[in-house]
Amino acid sequence: MSQLQPMKPQLGKEAQDSHENVVAHVQENKDLDVQVHKDLNEESQVKNVKGGRKNSEQAAAASSGEQMLNQGHITIGEALEATALTAGSRPVDYSDAAAIQAAEVRATGRTNIVPGGVAAAAQSAATRNARLTRDDEKTKLSEILAEATSKLPADKPVTRRDAEGVIGAELRNDPNLTTRPGGVAASLAAAARINQINNVNQNSPRKE
Repeated sequence: MSQLQPMKPQLGKEAQDSHENVVAHVQENKDLDVQVHKDLNEESQVKNVKGGRKNSEQAAAASSGEQMLNQGHITIGEALEATALTAGSRPVDYSDAAAIQAAEVRATGRTNIVPGGVAAAAQSAATRNARLTRDDEKTKLSEILAEATSKLPADKPVTRRDAEGVIGAELRNDPNLTTRPGGVAASLAAAARINQINNVNQNSPRKE
């Protein structure tokens, strides 16, 4: 299957370049820094999904930012699963599908979308939802992303570059040129920030 075609009319090249150039600035000063403390708690849900750790004791431990930062790096698949928890009730639209495709491409390293994978499912859902008028009949994000990790043939920890690529895809395909709170881009952004903090902590010399 070939790579998804642009799902909405694209901005002019100059406008696209302008938006992509400010992605890092907007992300660092808004999505990453403002939402990071909220998303630290959301990451506990991701870590509960990974390995099936769902008992109350572990959930309480995960609520501590310091303890959570010691649990390892968040992968792209886990960040997508976190979106199912934070924005799962929202119907899938074209901006979601574009962001999910961008995330899958970065996770797998493939230029084409994976047949039967999350990006293909998101594209199909967005196309179907665009024809429906009632939200209760539309496919929700939770239905696409609930088991995202198992649907990816490869996965990797989220980097800032990954987050910026997903943010750009979501921005370009949103009619208001914005990302959504708790959405795919926001989840990848929070995961990238947490992973960056993890890297700093792991590389810092320990005090005796």
